[in-house]
Amino acid sequence: MKNLLVCIDDSTYTRSVVDHAAWAAQRLHAGVELLHAIDRHPERPATTDLSGSIGMDTDQALLNELAGLDEQRSRLAMARGHQLLDAAKADLQQRGIAEVRDCLRHGNLVDLLEDEQAAHDLLVLGKRGEAADFARLHLGGTLERVLRASTRPVLVASRAFQPIDKVLLAFDGSPSSRKAVDLVARNPLFAGLECHVVMAATEDRAATVHMDWAHTLLDALEITHRTEIIPGNAEEVIGGYVERHGIDLLVLGAYGHSRIRELLLGSTTTALIRRCLVPALLVR
Repeated sequence: MKNLLVCIDDSTYTRSVVDHAAWAAQRLHAGVELLHAIDRHPERPATTDLSGSIGMDTDQALLNELAGLDEQRSRLAMARGHQLLDAAKADLQQRGIAEVRDCLRHGNLVDLLEDEQAAHDLLVLGKRGEAADFARLHLGGTLERVLRASTRPVLVASRAFQPIDKVLLAFDGSPSSRKAVDLVARNPLFAGLECHVVMAATEDRAATVHMDWAHTLLDALEITHRTEIIPGNAEEVIGGYVERHGIDLLVLGAYGHSRIRELLLGSTTTALIRRCLVPALLVR
């Protein structure tokens, strides 16, 4: 049986994350594990040593009170985490997903996923987290690190779930984008969806060879699709295509270039996730 690992937090994206997870679990007949991570930010230590700033003679009771407040925050965070998990679990079970487990862990989400992802077929999380709800032009601080660290496909939920009928494969011929084509061709998650394959490139021999490969594979597996090579910048070409054709899900290979190149020129993966207001499924 397939398994999904669904990461939820206290952001406004959690509703959408659960909705996308339900959609994927129903199509895959998969079980779901809900994960909520309580991460103590390194810049906010559990109990700050204030003795130097408030004076050595300060009543010890004040320091004890500060420690008590930190413990109270920790208890409240755990209570809120269990509340979020219980609500998401009940929601998924009401939709007929019988196998739903929940897990509350302390630690950094990226580190936790290194241990958890091996037992799962798909990760699901929101495009932005608790601190990024109103920063439309900025992705959640954890998202890119999760995408780079993941060895499993990652479904990135948009702000709100919409029925998914049309899928766009952003194809560039790279190994990760070829894996994405293969995933769409063979995985029941995409069965029956209208499939578009678009390459942002000049229509030269190299681009044609890459696109012929994708067309041949999809054709051999009897996947109804349309292919198109469009000159221009990938962000503008793919973003514009999503808007013009009412695409519901973007699928792409994640981070196909080196970190040095991306530092100099920017990451196409990050730009597309930021530009396109639809969920994205990324393949490493």
